[in-house]
Amino acid sequence: MSKNSKLKNKIYIARNYEKIKHYVSPYWIRGLASILFTIPVGIIDAFIAWSLKPYMDVILVEKNLSLSIYIPIVIVTVSLVQSIFTYYSNYLNTWVGTKISNDLKYDLFKKLLRQDANFFDNTTSGNIQMRFNTDVDTACNGLLTHLKMFAMRFFSSISLLFVLIINSWQLSIIAISILLISVYPLTKIRKFIDSITTETVFSGAEIATHFSESFHGNRVITSYNLFKYQKDKFSKTLKNIFYLGIKMVQRTGLLSPLMHFLISIGIALIVWIGSYLILKNHLTAGGFVSFVTALLLLYHPVKAIGNDFGAFQTSLMALERVFNMLDIAPKIFDSENSKILKNIKNCIEFKNVNFEYKKGRPVLKNISLKINVGTKVAFVGNSGGGKSTLVNLLPRFYEITSGKILIDDIDIKNFKLESLREKIAIVFQDNFLFSGTIRENILLGNNKISEKQLNSVLESACLREFIDSLEQGLDTQIGERGVLLSGGQKQRIAIARAFIKNAPIVILDEATSALDNKSEQVVQQAMENLMHNRTVLIIAHRLSTIKNADNIIVVNNGEIVEAGTHEELLKKKKGIYSLLHNAQKK
Repeated sequence: MSKNSKLKNKIYIARNYEKIKHYVSPYWIRGLASILFTIPVGIIDAFIAWSLKPYMDVILVEKNLSLSIYIPIVIVTVSLVQSIFTYYSNYLNTWVGTKISNDLKYDLFKKLLRQDANFFDNTTSGNIQMRFNTDVDTACNGLLTHLKMFAMRFFSSISLLFVLIINSWQLSIIAISILLISVYPLTKIRKFIDSITTETVFSGAEIATHFSESFHGNRVITSYNLFKYQKDKFSKTLKNIFYLGIKMVQRTGLLSPLMHFLISIGIALIVWIGSYLILKNHLTAGGFVSFVTALLLLYHPVKAIGNDFGAFQTSLMALERVFNMLDIAPKIFDSENSKILKNIKNCIEFKNVNFEYKKGRPVLKNISLKINVGTKVAFVGNSGGGKSTLVNLLPRFYEITSGKILIDDIDIKNFKLESLREKIAIVFQDNFLFSGTIRENILLGNNKISEKQLNSVLESACLREFIDSLEQGLDTQIGERGVLLSGGQKQRIAIARAFIKNAPIVILDEATSALDNKSEQVVQQAMENLMHNRTVLIIAHRLSTIKNADNIIVVNNGEIVEAGTHEELLKKKKGIYSLLHNAQKK
């Protein structure tokens, strides 16, 4: 290994020693046992090579049959022992590797759940699958397997070298010299594969994204006849992976053939010089056979090192990426002295709030707004004007650029995130449903709700008639992402969730904009029930649904341009709200 590679690995191990120790320490006894079991596995190869010397010299040369029975029995016995130790080594290695892998995946999953919205905005599902799952398997299973194989090959190599030296120190010098020369190219490999490995990982993530999009977007693909478009995109990614794979072979594929060629030169020299030593009686025929056998057995682990070294470096880099993911801290977190939000007594206030997703591109500009407890406030305006963004700042999905959002004159940054979000129920335009039953999607793990309370929620969410029409009722499976339900049914399940949560603040984010008139009427009734005695923030597309709002805020290009009741805003004949209302009425 080159000085640069050694330095990189030492720095990496030193930097992450405590992390590695944390995950390995619970299982270190079994892990150590899996490595210790490789010692006899490696040594037995040398024993078999050494046993050929007395077999050749005593039985074949001297025609002494006294050992002819014992040597085969011994060889079979030690081979059986080797097989048993190999099995237990593999078993323990897999056990430890899977345990460590599962622990890492669990911690990564916890980390993923706590990431802020901005993280998910800028990360694909394929990338998450690769970084949070595949990398862990590559790192843990790869490193442990290679560590076990390295230990086995190390002990095998040492014992085989001992057999070489015992048989002929002269031939040993030649053999060891050739082996050292053949191993030298391995020291240069890391700098050739670092960049390619990273590119390959991201390309693998793209593949996963293609499959995910094809699964979830199958109806769009079918309805728009996107088969060729999707195939071309997928083909382009495959070509890139093919190019990277060929590039990897070009840079590393010569290692094994080169080592094979160099070692064949060494074997040729040994046969030539060995023949001379036998003729001069400096080496017996049995000693020569034992030497050559040991050398050939030694060639296997050395050659395997050449084949596996790239995979070992890939596993090491995967582990580094895993720990980098564990080091990523959410940008939105509890402040040091944050406290629990127990209740909301007076009002919610946006005070000179500015926000931008990307620096230098403001989305909200100097927003100031007061929302009294128990009132219904609607937000309308042009598409992309900042309505949803404004409302999403209240549960701190994003951090504001400047200004303050206050609840009862206390900055929401001073409340614990969990307690703040516990006070807010949200019904989105496109509500995500989990695979499972309707019951599971309404309760979301809240098992304290009685059947009586649940039945009351079904009535309030206008779900009773629909549930009663199903053969399995609440225990009906809805498919992944609720694919077996209509839009209106999904919305009412989301409203039922909000009832179960019983939060004092309700956000309705264009909850009826994608529904037909009949579905909208049912969902609107469910929402009316939900809004009763709560503080409600409504993002509206259809103005007919917000006539009774206590205050209507018109947001245009990130600014509040109008505010008032439905009647007050209609009086402004040239106002934006009035123009929108007349356009929709027509």
